[in-house]
Amino acid sequence: MNRTISETDLLSEERIRHYLHTEGLRLRLYPSISSTNTVLKEMAEVGEAEGLCLIAEQQTAGRGRLGRSFYSPPESGLYMSLLLRPRLPAADAMNITACAAVAVAEAIESLAPVHAGIKWVNDIWVDGRKVCGILTEASLKGEGGRPAWLIVGIGVNTRRPSGGFPDELKTIAGSAFGSEAIPELRCRLAAGILDRLTLFSRDLKSEEILDAYKKRSLVPGNKIWILRPREEPESAFALDIDRDYALLVRTADGKIRRLNAGEVSIRPTGEKEEEKA
Repeated sequence: MNRTISETDLLSEERIRHYLHTEGLRLRLYPSISSTNTVLKEMAEVGEAEGLCLIAEQQTAGRGRLGRSFYSPPESGLYMSLLLRPRLPAADAMNITACAAVAVAEAIESLAPVHAGIKWVNDIWVDGRKVCGILTEASLKGEGGRPAWLIVGIGVNTRRPSGGFPDELKTIAGSAFGSEAIPELRCRLAAGILDRLTLFSRDLKSEEILDAYKKRSLVPGNKIWILRPREEPESAFALDIDRDYALLVRTADGKIRRLNAGEVSIRPTGEKEEEKA
């Protein structure tokens, strides 16, 4: 990272609040933390109130989906987790993951002339590279089928890390803003994501959010692999995203299936096919 970008992109609670429009959020910034999700989960379990957001300069044990680690070096990313206590059934509350993806994509696009696409379920891609991962975790110990708490963890690669990405990430990871000189980038991005995410969390069944998600979705219209642990990938064609953010696919046997969770991989360019009636 060059010196000018670094000096104008320091994380600061004061500067995040300068750009933040949502009232009632509590921010805690850490120069280093194991994982914002892990620490916030511990706080949630002992009764921490809704609206606390942990933001870190770096994570030493960042976590991604499916038990993966999340590379979280200093100065080149935004790593944050927000605690919510939604009064909704668990199935509806988990729509927050897709809403968070829209919040991140819109916040990125508000700061630079880029297009942020969403790879189902919740990865954000810019210029053919993954720039953000989202990890939602919940406690299902609440009453009436509602989660007791819900944590949305967001990690955005804002810049290319000093020394580059590790070998295992070089072919997939990218930075949302490249070398674009944007003063107070991470503070503005944090505020933009939090404003949108808290607004969206008030109506997780919003048709407008669903439309925004579908317009940015990179998967429908492509041949894909359905990936499962310890199983061979299954070939399918991605058809659409339904109103509950499930992925509708047509498998090789012609059956239409609905995927509520999991992982898919888009097959190489040139393998698209037209939708069959």
